[in-house]
Amino acid sequence: MISRRTLILPIDPNGPEPGGVRQAADVLRSGWLVAFPTETVYGLGANALDPDAVSRIFEAKGRPATNPLIVHVCDESMLSQVVADWPAVAAKLISRFWPGPLTLVLPKNPAIPDIVTGGGPTVAVRMPAHPVALALIRESRMPLAAPSANRSSELSPTTAEHVWKGLEGRIDLILDAGPTQSGIESTVLDLTTHPPTLLRPGPIGVAEIEARIGPIQRKRDTPRTGPLPSPGMLERHYAPNTPLELFADRAVLEERASALVASGQTVKKVLLGGIDHSASVMPTHHDQYAARLFAELHDLDSLWLNRILIEMPPETDDWLAVRDRLTRAATEGS
Repeated sequence: MISRRTLILPIDPNGPEPGGVRQAADVLRSGWLVAFPTETVYGLGANALDPDAVSRIFEAKGRPATNPLIVHVCDESMLSQVVADWPAVAAKLISRFWPGPLTLVLPKNPAIPDIVTGGGPTVAVRMPAHPVALALIRESRMPLAAPSANRSSELSPTTAEHVWKGLEGRIDLILDAGPTQSGIESTVLDLTTHPPTLLRPGPIGVAEIEARIGPIQRKRDTPRTGPLPSPGMLERHYAPNTPLELFADRAVLEERASALVASGQTVKKVLLGGIDHSASVMPTHHDQYAARLFAELHDLDSLWLNRILIEMPPETDDWLAVRDRLTRAATEGS
């Protein structure tokens, strides 16, 4: 692809300046790419109704064509441009969780190009809660296709600096509103199945969803061929360049770290709570851990280590999203 100048534009995360939002919206209306903050991670936006603009997302990220994109909207009127219809269960979820980090998979409106959905009949859609994201969608007056603003399968970006490191020269504009809040991508729920199916765990947990609409089923296996039903289902995803290993047993973790150090490798441990001056110590609350996860991995990835060893969090629903990200990040590439 042709390299082009990438501009970083600082913007107030709570009261985005109209001039900056207008500048970014002009870029989008011209068919080009803007990275912008959401409450989860930074997204890479393009006009979801323009297949040529959307194709630039896939080119910039090096993203497989079968991996669909999430479309971001700012109100129900715009939602009707994206989905063919939404059932009562969707309305219940929207009234409770939007704006917020819940993505719903629904039958797509024919106006949505096939490139957005990987050729599939459904579309993933959400309304972000970040003031900058909502202001940008309103100003551009179009739904935005926006995966995470990183190279495909690599660490998700929670700061504008992370976006710059991965996509500088590949995109046109980055709106820099500081670190994101949740730190991991949205929960994805497929409403075309009965009961609904959790495709990707995220900040909104299973218990919260089931309290609103009743029982849901856990995600189905990733299809081996054809379009994926949702983003975030690739076996290897969210991965640092440094090899990453997971351990559930602290004693095994210590033995493994000692063996690697003895062999001359440079190793860093990531532990859940406790005090260990040779390790990065992460919070013991799942929300706080999630908010720090990708930023911590970005920092570790910059240290030129031979190995990152991470203690696996508890096997409970509260930690489902964090365990999902860690497991995919530790999967070896082909």
